[in-house]
Amino acid sequence: MVGELKGFVVFCFAGFELDSQRAELRGPGGGVIKLRPKTFEMLRLLVTNAGRVMSKNELMEAVWPNVHVGEDSLFQCIREIRTALGDDRRQVVRLASGHGYLFTAEVSAVQAAAVGPITPSSVEPARPEPRSGLPTSRWSVVDWRKPVALVSVVAAGAVVAVLMVASAWRPDPVSNGAGPALAIMPVVGTGTDPEVAAMAQGVTERLTDGFAGIENIRVIASPTAALETASASSAQPALVIRGELQRGARSWTLQTRMIDTATGEIQTVATVSVSADEPDRQRQQSQLAAGAGYQLARRLNGMLVASKTSAATGGPLDDAKVVIEQANASINQTTPERFSMAQTILQKALAADPDNVDLAIALAGLQMRGIQMVWYRPAEARAAEAHAGAVLEHALQLRPNSIPVLESYCRFLSATNHFAESLVTCARTLKFDPWNGLALFLVGLGQLHLGRFDDALATFLQADRYDTPPVSRWTWLVGVGWAHVMMGHNEEALPWLNRSIAITAASGRSYMLLAAANQQLGRIDEARAAMKKGLKLRPGTTSLNVMPPIKNASPIFIDTSKRIVRFMVAAGLPER
Repeated sequence: MVGELKGFVVFCFAGFELDSQRAELRGPGGGVIKLRPKTFEMLRLLVTNAGRVMSKNELMEAVWPNVHVGEDSLFQCIREIRTALGDDRRQVVRLASGHGYLFTAEVSAVQAAAVGPITPSSVEPARPEPRSGLPTSRWSVVDWRKPVALVSVVAAGAVVAVLMVASAWRPDPVSNGAGPALAIMPVVGTGTDPEVAAMAQGVTERLTDGFAGIENIRVIASPTAALETASASSAQPALVIRGELQRGARSWTLQTRMIDTATGEIQTVATVSVSADEPDRQRQQSQLAAGAGYQLARRLNGMLVASKTSAATGGPLDDAKVVIEQANASINQTTPERFSMAQTILQKALAADPDNVDLAIALAGLQMRGIQMVWYRPAEARAAEAHAGAVLEHALQLRPNSIPVLESYCRFLSATNHFAESLVTCARTLKFDPWNGLALFLVGLGQLHLGRFDDALATFLQADRYDTPPVSRWTWLVGVGWAHVMMGHNEEALPWLNRSIAITAASGRSYMLLAAANQQLGRIDEARAAMKKGLKLRPGTTSLNVMPPIKNASPIFIDTSKRIVRFMVAAGLPER
C-alpha cells in the first residue's frame, strides 16, 4: 500500500503516472488518457491500495458515497481502467473471485510541485479517447459468385465497449468534441409532486451523460443562460432537446422533442413509457432516458450523416428503398428460390449504384441470412461471406459514422466469429448511440466467447437496464441466462431464460440452456421437458451442433461449453 505524501502526489506504475492534483492519468509517452471522474477516482483508490484486495462494497461506497448503484456501474469503471492501462489480460487489475479487485503493479509516489488551483471546468469529465478507426480491411471487393477464402488475421487485443452510467450534474459543457452544439434543457415534471421533480432531474442527467458520449457533437448540459444570451452566432446551439415527464396511475411517460434552433422546426419527437410499479427509481430513470435517447440519437445521426444521392441516376435514396422493399417482399416466404430472387434484385441495384450504403447493408444482411439458413453450397457460402465483408467495409469508408452501417458490420463480425474485432466496431456504434441494446448484446456475446464471463454478464445487464430497442429484448435476456449458466449460476439463470422464452423461443437455444441449468440443479423432469421443447424447435440438433461455431473462441469458453453440452445430453439431447 502506498502512503500519501504531504502536498500533491504523482503515483508512478508500469510507465503510467497518476497525477492527484491535476486529476490526470498520463501514459508512458506522457500523453493524457481521459477518464470519467468516477473511473479516475476508482483507479486512484486501487493505486493507493496496491497489493491489497479491495472489496466491491468498499469500492462502491468510496466512489458513490450515500448513493445506491448497481454492480454494473462498478464493472464499467473496472473495464474502463483496464482499457486505459492496456490490461487486456487483466493482470494489473485482477479479480479476486468472490472478494473484489487487486491492483498488482508496483507503485511509487513522488512529490509534485503545485501548479495552481484546478477548477472544475478544467477537468475533462467523461469520455475515453475516441479510437483512431475501425479494424483494417481484410476483405477486397470480389465477385461473390467465385469462392474466396477469408484472409485470417491476428485478433486485436480485447476491447471493451463504451457503456454510459450516470454522473453528477454540471452547469457547464460536458463535451468538447467537434460538431454541432446540442443543448439539453432540464426535463420538466408536470404537477407539484416532488417525486416527479426528482425523477425529471435524474432523467435529465442520464440524457446529458448519454449525449455527452456521442463523438461528433458538443453538448451543453445547463443551457438556459446560454440560450438567453446567445445571438444568431456560432455560440448558439444548433439543436435543443426539451422534454416533459408525467406520472400516470400505472406508468411514467416522457415526451422529448429535438428542435432546430435556427428555424424552430421540430426534427423528431420521442415518447417512452415505463411502469410506475418498478421499485428501482434509478432503473426507471435509465429506461426513460434510454428509450428517448435511443430514438433521438438515431435521428441526430441521420441528420449528421448526409445521405448520398444515386451515383448512377442522381436520384434520391427513395429509389433504393423501393428496391429493398421489393427484395424483402420476395423473401417473405423464406424459400431458397425467393432468397435467390431477392439477392438478384439487390445485386443488380448495387451494381448500378455501388456507393449506395442502404443497398449494401440490405445485400450483406441477406447474404449472412442465407449462410445461416444454409441456402448456399459450401463454396458459395465462403464467397458470400467474403463479399458481404467487402461490401460493408466499402460502406464504412463512405459513412464511417453511420449507425446503420456500424450496426451491420458489428453483426457481421459477430456472426463470423471475429469477436475481438466486433468489440471494436460495436464500441464505435455505441459512440453514436450509447443506448443501443443490440450493440451491447453483441459486445456481451464477444466477451462471452472470449471467456470474459463476468464482463459479458455486466454488459447484458446494462442492455437490460436500457431495454432499447424493445424488439431485441429477448437477445440480452437469453444473454444474461447464458452467462449465468457459463459461470455455474444455474438458479440465477432460470428466470432470465424463462423471460426470454416468453418473448420468443429463440430457435430453441433458450430451452436447451434451460435444460442444462435444470439438469445441474437436479430437476430432471424440468430438464427433460425443456429439452423436448428445444428439439421440437430445432430438429436435428445434436451434441455436435448445439453450440455456435467455436472458431476464434477462447479455450475457457470451449471447455465450459463442452461441460454444459454434457448436461444437455443427460437431459435428452442426442449425441449424434
